[in-house]
Amino acid sequence: MQFLVRMDVRLPHDMPQDVADDLRAREKARAHEIQRAGKWPELWRVVGRYANVSRFDVASGDELHELLSSLPLFPYMDVEVTALTRHPSKLDP
Repeated sequence: MQFLVRMDVRLPHDMPQDVADDLRAREKARAHEIQRAGKWPELWRVVGRYANVSRFDVASGDELHELLSSLPLFPYMDVEVTALTRHPSKLDP
């Protein structure tokens, strides 16, 4: 199954910088693990926001939830998920 996922990060303004930096470093490492596993084939930054739009390729919504909730920044994210399916008008390459 493929999912389009938008993640908007909202760190508390009073979070100490060292804590925020540690979270970001762990987030990047975990995101790389998921990408290397082939589960996160596309990752795009949203210009002007602390947000991204991604495509995940996973077996189920449950697997997607497990991956997203494993991200260190997950408690600070607003997440929007859209299930994708092939469009009948799509030309094959």
